[in-house]
Parts: sequence; C-alpha cells; structure tokens
Amino acid sequence: MKRETRFLKFVIYLMALFALGLCIAILPLAFSAITAQRWAIKLMYTATFIGLYASAAAFFVALRQGLLLLRYIDNDCAFSELSITALRKIKVSATVLSGLYFIGLPLAYVVAQEQDAPGIIVICFMFAVAASTIAVFAAVLQKLLTHAIALQRENDLTV
Repeated sequence: MKRETRFLKFVIYLMALFALGLCIAILPLAFSAITAQRWAIKLMYTATFIGLYASAAAFFVALRQGLLLLRYIDNDCAFSELSITALRKIKVSATVLSGLYFIGLPLAYVVAQEQDAPGIIVICFMFAVAASTIAVFAAVLQKLLTHAIALQRENDLTV
C-alpha cells in the first residue's frame, strides 16, 4: 500500500511547501507594501494578515493529520481509533479554516472597496466553501469509519 500513498504524501508536502513559502515570503512583502493613510484601513489590513496566518496554522494542522492518516493506511491501521482521531482533527481544522474565512468576508469586502478589486471577495468565499466541503467530507468519512470499526468488532466477537 505504500506505493499508492506515495503520490498523496508528495502532494501534501508540495502544498505545505507552497503555503510555507507564502507565509514566509509573499505575505510579509504584501504587508510591508501597505500604504493606507487612515489608521482604520491599516487596522483592517493587520487583522486580515493575522487571519491569514491563523488560517495557515489550521491548514498545517490538517496537512499533518493527513500525513498521519496516510501513515496509518501504510501500516495497515486504517480501521483504528487513530484514524478516527486524525479525521476528527482534520474536520476541526477545516471548520476553523472555514470559520476564519467566513468571518473575514466583511473585511474582504472593505479591502476590495479600498483596492477596487471585487475578486478578493470571490476568492475569500471560494476558500470558505472549499474548507466547509472538506469539513463535511471528513465528518462523513469519520462516521463511516466509526461504523466500519463497530461492525468489525461485532464480527470479531461472533467468530
């Protein structure tokens, strides 16, 4: 099974490197380029960047749990409580991520008005919906895995 999960691990590492590059290189450059004259706009930009770094932390937690889940699959422990725990943490991280982006929508609106860039609202909404979808999918997988483990235990007891 290790060969089948190798590609997924590679994709997770690639996403982590991309997000880390954004957090280390691009976001500080964007933050230093803020030239707003009013303090309220600077405060909104600061809140936006804090929200982006908080969402990056939730994203990294979800990626780590995804790697752990793939390791459990490689070690033939896919039907275990450890997998349920990893899926629960992915669900919570995706819910936090979605919540941060939905909370950030009003800030995105103000920033879009200030910069005259309505695409910012659409991008923020797409991230929020994508994170919500991942949270729902992880919840469904967690429920299915819980039922599968219960059935497996019941079958072990009847044999």
